[in-house]
Amino acid sequence: MKFSRLYDTKSIAAIYLVAMFFSCANNANEVKELFASKNLPIGVVKNFRHMYKDTEQVSSKLESSLMKDFSNREHPYNEFPEGIKIITYKNKGKDSVTITGDYALSYLKTQISEIKGHVVIVNHTDGTQLETDQLFWDETTNYFFSEKKFILTSETNTILGVGFESKQDLTEFLAKKMTGEVETIEE
Repeated sequence: MKFSRLYDTKSIAAIYLVAMFFSCANNANEVKELFASKNLPIGVVKNFRHMYKDTEQVSSKLESSLMKDFSNREHPYNEFPEGIKIITYKNKGKDSVTITGDYALSYLKTQISEIKGHVVIVNHTDGTQLETDQLFWDETTNYFFSEKKFILTSETNTILGVGFESKQDLTEFLAKKMTGEVETIEE
């Protein structure tokens, strides 16, 4: 008789667990909509580090002390409210560029990032450095642009201005409304 009672208790427990799992089932879209309506991220990562590889070589590193994932939105994005550091590598790591800022948004569909608050870009190959308060980065074309004040410092020049466009490595740029002394080469 004890065997039968033990079997009945296990059956009741199994039925209870199955009923509990089915009663708690939500579909993924309902959960996404709930988080979106409350303006909550669907994921939060602390001390985030990510390496991108291209043909077995590390092409870039991204680091942040906090990343919030809002990929549940109509226009999905990642937020880096405590700052961001990106290092890109070319030529087997010999040529690198470092991008830092106090805050960043990275839009997943458009591949455009906005970096704000003491934005600094350094080309470690030639020592060129750009400083500004806000910068947009088109990751598909590796192109920067800003309509804010900037300081571009190189070995021979210091350029101040408002409005800037550049290749990611700062080798070719368009400075708008600029002041300062610029060394030019006539051909």
